[in-house]
Amino acid sequence: MRFGPVPVSDATGLITAHSLRSHGTTLRKGSTITREVVAALAADGVSEIVAVSLEGDDVGEDAAAGRLAAALAGPHLRIEEAFTGRCNLFATTAGVLVIDRTGIDAINGVDEAVTVATLHPFKPVADGEMVATVKIIPYAVPGATLARACAEAGGEAVLRVAPYRRARVGVVSTRLPALKDATIDKTLRVLAERLKPTGAGIVAETRVAHTAGGVAAGLSEVIDGAGADCAIVFGASAIADRRDVIPMGIQRAGGTVDHLGMPVDPGNLLLLGTRGDVPLIGAPGCARSPKENGFDWILHRLLADLPVARADIVSLGVGGLLMEIVSRPQPRAGGEPEEGGDD
Repeated sequence: MRFGPVPVSDATGLITAHSLRSHGTTLRKGSTITREVVAALAADGVSEIVAVSLEGDDVGEDAAAGRLAAALAGPHLRIEEAFTGRCNLFATTAGVLVIDRTGIDAINGVDEAVTVATLHPFKPVADGEMVATVKIIPYAVPGATLARACAEAGGEAVLRVAPYRRARVGVVSTRLPALKDATIDKTLRVLAERLKPTGAGIVAETRVAHTAGGVAAGLSEVIDGAGADCAIVFGASAIADRRDVIPMGIQRAGGTVDHLGMPVDPGNLLLLGTRGDVPLIGAPGCARSPKENGFDWILHRLLADLPVARADIVSLGVGGLLMEIVSRPQPRAGGEPEEGGDD
């Protein structure tokens, strides 16, 4: 690609590099310069214009952006028509955005002319939400450069949306004398609102004694009895150890505890488990709040039927420090946390 000043008389068919206004003539950057424009500029006394001309295997910015977008886009994404070297990608369903970060980094590393920007990995997205944009910086790129960028996308999708698949949520709430029914009622309302964007709903809820036996019975009721495909246990007291009530109740119900604890605050005291093919969450206290916390990060992945392994959880520490919850004492500042508090 050539870029620089050229005589107006030689500019027909070239691309204008910058917007130009001269008396009655307006030429937007990136426009193809026609004979009529050349004549008008010459009549206005303009002798030179900064223009772009393509060479050899150069691919124009719009075509290049569209080709790269097509190479990296996976299921449940819509590619918008490219304009000014930009091609945007949109979700076609509600779900969780899945990104191969290595692939995106590799594409961005091919050449400074080629860029891809995305939302954060595993972000919940709505139908119609923009999730990524491809931008070609100059007006064209060599075909070989574009080919390398497209090749970095590999044979598999670098970018896709995992639709929400689990829709039947069962809730077990344990009770202690200090926990009011009104608190449980509010927790269920908050959860129902949290689930709305996913299309899921609470199909069963039960309130049991804060004992391992109570938790086991509650899980059996919502899973075996009501057919929940995801179950959440809200404890009257926070989980302090794998030998605590909720983990022991999950095991007694025939489930397994896969991981306890998470480097996300609020959300440290989350438990992840399974019973058969049903994922289980021992909710941290902060899950009673409508504010975003670590519980949201795990819940959305599970509802999209994305596996969550120990490695996935321990990788959340960078960026895992969220807002402080003002309704509790400040343990980060040395205050005493409440029993069953917001962690």
